[in-house]
Amino acid sequence: MSDSTTFNHPLVGRYAAKEMRDLFSDQRRIGLWRRLWLALAETQRELGLTQVTEEAISQMKANLDNIDFKRAAALEKDLRHDVMAHVHTFAEAAPAAKAIIHLGATSCFVTDNADLILMREGLRMILQRLTGAIAAFDAFARREAKSPCLGYTHFQVAQPTTIGKRACLWLQDLLLDHAEVQRLYEEMPLRGVKGTTGTQASFLELFDGNERLVVELEKRVGRRMGFAHVFGVTGQTYTRKYDHMLVSAVAGIGVSAQKLATDIRLLMGLGELDEPTEEKQIGSSAMAYKRNPMRSERVCSISRYLISLPNTMATTAAEQWLERTLDDSAIRRMVIPETFLAADIVLSLLGNIGRGLKANHAVINSRLARELPLMATEAIIMAAVRAGGDRQAVHEAIRVHSRASIARIKQEGAPDNDLISRLKTDVAFAAVRDQLDGMLEPARFVGRAPAQCIEFLDKQVAPLLVGFKPAPGEEITV
Repeated sequence: MSDSTTFNHPLVGRYAAKEMRDLFSDQRRIGLWRRLWLALAETQRELGLTQVTEEAISQMKANLDNIDFKRAAALEKDLRHDVMAHVHTFAEAAPAAKAIIHLGATSCFVTDNADLILMREGLRMILQRLTGAIAAFDAFARREAKSPCLGYTHFQVAQPTTIGKRACLWLQDLLLDHAEVQRLYEEMPLRGVKGTTGTQASFLELFDGNERLVVELEKRVGRRMGFAHVFGVTGQTYTRKYDHMLVSAVAGIGVSAQKLATDIRLLMGLGELDEPTEEKQIGSSAMAYKRNPMRSERVCSISRYLISLPNTMATTAAEQWLERTLDDSAIRRMVIPETFLAADIVLSLLGNIGRGLKANHAVINSRLARELPLMATEAIIMAAVRAGGDRQAVHEAIRVHSRASIARIKQEGAPDNDLISRLKTDVAFAAVRDQLDGMLEPARFVGRAPAQCIEFLDKQVAPLLVGFKPAPGEEITV
């Protein structure tokens, strides 16, 4: 990571947290291969294979993480096979086990099973990050549940909502992501002990045709590795359709994150929100006053990459031939770790943004005050008619006055909307003149937004946060 003379992947060297980087390290991956070989050997011995000795088991246990990567690399250069290179390297460290390491197995016994174990642990870490981001925006939404703001459709001013209600729209997407990732985490199967083409023929041979022992072998290895379920059928590999499902679920976080961060970028451009910033943070090398949405822009940038990854897994799954081909190998080595690394930094950024997000109420209220007179016109028409006015005459008067007021703002640069002042001087509104100012109370225009916000947070978000403990330094301040 400190070598400046060669390419350093930004997800590793610049963005993702150490815990996620370590998860997909060679040390962790090959350590899992050795644990899988150990689990297989231990179970084979339990079920009666006498050639698997206690000394072999003992030496394997003593060398699970004592991995000579230089030796393995030298062997792979000659053998052109990474799994066999590590079989020999492990055998050299545990010579009593040389004759039984990988007995009956195919390469995918270690590669596929290890990938599933790593991905399940990755999902656990993603769930922690995702819950932290949800907790951060939950606190923001509760704080701003009753704060009116302009709504936007087509990025044009629309009926007001509340700041908190808008945050609930972001949270709803994150909750959908959480539910899908949680489901996959809880239901994930191991590939199991399937043999070369998934038929378990080699293990049937080892156990003299005893199918019951072969079935038991797979169950026990699965339990040893912490899995209650295995794939019911596989070829040499487990179906790559599963990779597509899993990567799609994690990439779905990028969809939610990019939408959320884009909204924040737009609202920062209007001056309504500010993401957190450091005291000495520089927004522009030329324009010293700039305060750019750096975090939200980074979320959008990395999310865009994350969103692109499921398509690669889709084509990989679609192009597998019969029981397997090897064109899935290189792409999976890149896409699977990068999916988790990208999601990790996106969620870390979201949590940071949510914990420090600020609503600029003075700007929000000023923009509301400028637009509310126009939004109140329907209510003004109804009040004037109830007071005895002619609906068509009142409508025409408002049409004329509102256009004049809008022209004053757009063409003369007036800072305020003078529609109400104009209506007060028009005899058509004399009967309701004293009511006009009261019709501009923002709370009249937000409907059930405050109640919707609190109901959503209490019924859907709060149960997910029960027992959640943020990581050190990521505590929520309400």
